[in-house]
Amino acid sequence: MPEHEAAAEHRTPTEEVGAFLGRRREQIAQRWADESFFRTVFTVSRDEAVDAGRAVVDALADVVRSGRVENSDSSGFAAIREQLSRMTSARSRFGLSTAQVSGEVDALRAPAVDLLVADLADASPDHVRECSSTLTVLMGTLRLVVTETALTEVQALNDRQQLQLLEVATPVIRLWDGIVAVPLIGTLDSARSQVVMETLLEAVVDQQAKYAILDITGVPTVDSLVAQHLMKTVAAVRLMGAECVVSGIRPAIAQTIVHLGLDLGTVVTRAGLADALSYALHGLGADIVHSAAGGAGQR
Repeated sequence: MPEHEAAAEHRTPTEEVGAFLGRRREQIAQRWADESFFRTVFTVSRDEAVDAGRAVVDALADVVRSGRVENSDSSGFAAIREQLSRMTSARSRFGLSTAQVSGEVDALRAPAVDLLVADLADASPDHVRECSSTLTVLMGTLRLVVTETALTEVQALNDRQQLQLLEVATPVIRLWDGIVAVPLIGTLDSARSQVVMETLLEAVVDQQAKYAILDITGVPTVDSLVAQHLMKTVAAVRLMGAECVVSGIRPAIAQTIVHLGLDLGTVVTRAGLADALSYALHGLGADIVHSAAGGAGQR
């Protein structure tokens, strides 16, 4: 009887699984390298997949040594969370859902259990069953860690996409030398109002603008918090050495501002974007000249 089989009778299931992971580290990694979770991520070199498999086996062995195979917060997983994050991100970019990624991780269980059962061929059925159960719980914990990591990656991706959408929905237009404008369309909330302020201030600096037009013609209504954000934006633009003109205030928004008691006495407002542009051009010493039936005239 091999030495490891003779010693098996004196080991607990957890100790047996720990010894197995150390003994069969290379074989497990080789088998996992052919599974989808590894193979479809490390497409350039199979050796990279095997290396990643070894790292995961080592992490699982550390978890076993801690004695809590069901603990997803075990320090053993800390060393590979970044690697698991990269792998789950790669699978997500292929269009796989979190459930599908979890299924791929579950597929890693069978090769490991098969190796364990083969190793314990001469052990008692009860011992084999207990060890297989311990390894199954351990692989379930790995699956939970990967699922948590995948959910975190999905949330981070959603946050990045949301920010990108806010930036795309908040374009800054250079109307004239020294004049920039932000035409807002749709609902404003606190997050978007913050993006408006940051985007407009960056444009004022980049374009060396003297006038910044904040056109809210396409905004149906605002709440008190957003109205205060708009006021702060106006104040921030002034601190940058430019003048902020608010145009297109709807009747409902005007009533909200009045009911809130916000003081717009120092804020330049105009009925529409054209009027705001005319005001800014005049401030720069330019005027809009249009042709009329009886000749040319100034606006």
